[in-house]
Amino acid sequence: MLPLILASASPRRRELLTAAGFQFTVDVADVDERRRPEEEAEAYARRVARSKAEAVSARRSGAVVLGADTIVVVDGDVLGKPVDDADAVAMLEKLSGRAHRVLTAVSLVGGPKPMDAIEETVVWMHALAPQEIATYVQSGEPRDKAGAYGIQGLASRFIPRIEGSYTNVVGLPVAVVDRLLRGVSVVS
Repeated sequence: MLPLILASASPRRRELLTAAGFQFTVDVADVDERRRPEEEAEAYARRVARSKAEAVSARRSGAVVLGADTIVVVDGDVLGKPVDDADAVAMLEKLSGRAHRVLTAVSLVGGPKPMDAIEETVVWMHALAPQEIATYVQSGEPRDKAGAYGIQGLASRFIPRIEGSYTNVVGLPVAVVDRLLRGVSVVS
């Protein structure tokens, strides 16, 4: 049985895996997460997830490494983590009062063969007043989250509906991870 390693610093991914009963260790990948010119959203998320898994796998042979990348897509624009509070405000203004897609790419490296998947969830956000956005951004919660919001936190009150996986929006589609891991002999 191979041990599972999460190639992510995300506390949300750790919490989701732990809550689902997976046994794992964390080894953070240091990869370039910048989007390439003309790179499609799904290809971008897949590339970053695979890069994270491969970077950790290169130094941790004999383990299965899980890499993941979550992005928010609206009007063809990819929203990653905001670079500052002004960027967070701009993202939330763009998402306000409409639906958007949350994509999380998952990559497993180190087993018999690399395996990848992508999960999509549609999220509806109600219309936000400028003061609501300002107050939310001042809370600090948007700073390290794709699309500048955390569905599991203060922003939960902004989200009247989702279609798809809730854990995907949090940052890791746990059912997808479970499905992929069933094809690999992993200690869980």
